[in-house]
Amino acid sequence: MVRIAIVDNNKLKDMDRKKHVQNICPVNRTGTECIYFEGNKIQIDEVTCIGCGICANAEPDAIQIINLPEQIKATPIHRYGPNKFVLYSLPTPIFGKVVGVLGKNGIGKSTAIKVLSGTLKPNFGEVKDANYDELIKRFKGSETQKFFEKIKKGEINIAYKPQDIDQIPKNYDGTVHELLKKVDEKKEFQKIIEQFDLNGILENNVKTLSGGELQRVAIAATFLKNANFYVFDEPTSYLDIKQRLKISKLIKELSNENNAVMVIEHDLVVLDHMTELVQIMYGKEAAWGTVSQPRSTREGINVYLSGFLKEENIRFRNKEIKFYAKPPSEAQKKIKLTEWNEMYKKLDRFNLGTNKGSVNLNEVVGIVGENGIGKTTFVRLISGELKPDSEEGISKIRIAYKPQYLVPNEELVMEYLADAINKHKTEIIDPLNIETLYRSRLSELSGGELQKVMVAKALAQDAELILLDEPSAYLDVELRLTVSKVIKDIVEKYHRSCLVVDHDLLFIDYLSDRVIVCEGKPAVHGLVEGPFTMEEGMNRFLKNLKITVRRDMESNRPRINKPDSQMERQQISEGKLYYT
Repeated sequence: MVRIAIVDNNKLKDMDRKKHVQNICPVNRTGTECIYFEGNKIQIDEVTCIGCGICANAEPDAIQIINLPEQIKATPIHRYGPNKFVLYSLPTPIFGKVVGVLGKNGIGKSTAIKVLSGTLKPNFGEVKDANYDELIKRFKGSETQKFFEKIKKGEINIAYKPQDIDQIPKNYDGTVHELLKKVDEKKEFQKIIEQFDLNGILENNVKTLSGGELQRVAIAATFLKNANFYVFDEPTSYLDIKQRLKISKLIKELSNENNAVMVIEHDLVVLDHMTELVQIMYGKEAAWGTVSQPRSTREGINVYLSGFLKEENIRFRNKEIKFYAKPPSEAQKKIKLTEWNEMYKKLDRFNLGTNKGSVNLNEVVGIVGENGIGKTTFVRLISGELKPDSEEGISKIRIAYKPQYLVPNEELVMEYLADAINKHKTEIIDPLNIETLYRSRLSELSGGELQKVMVAKALAQDAELILLDEPSAYLDVELRLTVSKVIKDIVEKYHRSCLVVDHDLLFIDYLSDRVIVCEGKPAVHGLVEGPFTMEEGMNRFLKNLKITVRRDMESNRPRINKPDSQMERQQISEGKLYYT
């Protein structure tokens, strides 16, 4: 059996606690040095460790002792150091295909992509960097072997769009025009800026761009590289659904017999739309990760939702994620919680109008629309943060509001969420796995960690209406669906209601009882209409996107139909762009 020990010394700073961990180790008590110090840091010798778990029980936030499945090869691809994260395999680039990589955050997706793209030299768990001969030998008889053979011969040129696009403004000072001209190896500058709608921001400094603008610039720069292996790490973050569909179409068109394309993506609807094959990454967050064999996209996503890899005989999640063919019946939701009258608000050059609407008790209402169309402005009006220019707004009720942009401070998580911990530990804190963050400051959290803490804060408040603006941002697939379930459970148990703005269609579909649709012209004017039933609202929304959505026959998850397919033609003829 392969056993690994993971120690996070950043979460174990107190020297007395470190010495206590060392003293309670039964191996250390026999005189063998299992837990030892390197400077002020403790390390665990995995050879002498007997896997008793006493140290991990004493410091569960900082120490993990993990017995790996027997199917996992003992020799890793890469390890970041003693008692640190281990990657055991790599996804497979396939020429002529777009391959998707699907899995939780923290199990090595970005690490694997960095190894494939050449930005990280693997070390096979040792201190030295591996050479390509070792990689070729490791993957003998596979498509990955052929890939590394081509890299060794200099036949692979790689273009890599990283996950952390916020680093671009920190490393580059200049206009969008200057940046894209600098990387234009294909001499397709004009074509690419038109494809990605960048004409309006060409003379803007990169440091002034919004998240969505920066994402499109980063993807455009990747397209301009003269490469035959294109890697996109989370390309849809910050983008609205219309932009996501356009980007997915362009990425799909990159694939041909001379090019291999690989995508890490958490939006399952978009991943399904743009890829032909999917590989599932599984393991333990911040500890270890490995990769399944390639599957067709439909099968791969359904296997991921099931939580069980049949061929590998590995269960990587203890429960199946299920979708339902029909949303809850409107007949069950008749008690009106609150309503709003027609409202009007002018912000600089943007004008927002709303039709009269209401929210029922025990109801989750999704809010969909393009970026810049007024979704956040509408939520701020409902919250009372903004006052409408019209005379009346929403009737007075208790409201909790999680804004789109999260601003952390130096407060400890356990202090910030004290009320949630005291009152809703089993309903909110435990399912979102927040206890491991208790001793961290908000400013120290990753984007995903901060998001779930902020969502937990809003859900725990004594409010009648909860407003959540883009709660799926920075979250992986599994956590998005967990957040959805927590929201629904809180709404149903405590008879609350919730308005949720989001761009992930699967998230909205999984969560919502009804839907509000925001239409208009981005950055110019918007109109808030609804709430509608899911079928009516999604039909309106999808008509503007010019797509149709069906249900997968096995999992009931929503899937976008191929253009002009038999299913699309059938749904259009029936007037049902969205199957409930």
